[in-house]
Amino acid sequence: MKIAILSRSRKCYSTHRLREAALARGHKVRVLDTMKFSIGVEEDSPELYYRGKPLSTYDAVLPRIGQSITFFGCAVVRQFEQMGVYTANESLAIGRSRDKLRSMQVLSRHEIGIPATAFVRDKNDIIPAIERVGGAPVIIKLLEGTQGVGVILADTNKIAEAIIQTLHGTNQNVLIQNFVKESKGKDIRAIVVGDRVVGAMRRRATGDEFRSNVHRGGTVEVVELDEEFEKVAIKAAQIMGLRVAGVDMLEAEEGPQILEINSSPGLEGIERATQKDIAGAIIEDMEHQVSFPDVDLRQRLRLAAGFSVAEFEVHNIPEIQGKPLRETTLSQQNIQVLHISRPDSVIPNPKGDEVILEGDHLLCYGEISALKSLVLDHVPKKKKKKKTSKS
Repeated sequence: MKIAILSRSRKCYSTHRLREAALARGHKVRVLDTMKFSIGVEEDSPELYYRGKPLSTYDAVLPRIGQSITFFGCAVVRQFEQMGVYTANESLAIGRSRDKLRSMQVLSRHEIGIPATAFVRDKNDIIPAIERVGGAPVIIKLLEGTQGVGVILADTNKIAEAIIQTLHGTNQNVLIQNFVKESKGKDIRAIVVGDRVVGAMRRRATGDEFRSNVHRGGTVEVVELDEEFEKVAIKAAQIMGLRVAGVDMLEAEEGPQILEINSSPGLEGIERATQKDIAGAIIEDMEHQVSFPDVDLRQRLRLAAGFSVAEFEVHNIPEIQGKPLRETTLSQQNIQVLHISRPDSVIPNPKGDEVILEGDHLLCYGEISALKSLVLDHVPKKKKKKKTSKS
């Protein structure tokens, strides 16, 4: 393959290692400075120029987009997408993960642990928002911050209010988050590539520092994730739409809590802590994706009028629950089960003797009217969570 690594620094550890890993696997590689591109937008002819010249053809792109150039970097990645070039992380997913508020909003729609979070602009809403996330101490985060910069721990409601008002006065947007006491000074960084965790480490702050970022003097140690943390890391990356992600998690009493998801995770700390070839795993996944690209079934199957794809959870559906596939009414309704997902396993292309269990997630293809009947008539309504107050 011919691979382009988008990076502003050829010499930084992560860029160097990714280039080295790609060359070791027999690929042609160029490191291209993201800010040296220009974009041509014309009818039926999306084009990219590099240093003023038309860009040559590439098979795949690995974006390493820094926080400070997110907007332009995403535009460049998006142009590669328009040109039909595979990108390890898509522009939409990069932009989504870079916006801390948007990330929390997206994650909040799913059953995945996140710290209670609030976002306000009116000064009269600050104290109520602090109390809603559990009261002081609270974490205050700049939306544009990175590597621990712009993350403040406020010990009292009044101090938190004063900090937020000051930041608002300088036109800064901030998040207010619950402070998970039991995780003070440490978190877990898991590197997710595709559908697996390829390495994980625990980061610890030094001295009285509560931020565990390596850039702030934190130390790292290898950690073997238990099944719950591994599943949460993978799920969080997939919700964001990222194939390559650094997922930061807090070790709370109630289980893993997603702190942040990074679309361009640094590799130096994780490779040195785990002694694993993380860069090689990223290149290997790119090889697989270029050879066997993901197919959006909903897009491909629109060609068949009256048919669609639907995913739903089996709950109180007597005509299929507890029965082998061949004995259910699905085939009679012209519905084909493509995929069964369970907490402990995934069953692609299930056979007729596979028993459908309560709680199974079925991915089905069939007539829209029959799918609607299954989904709308039997899917349980979500119950609202009761809010608990701190004592």
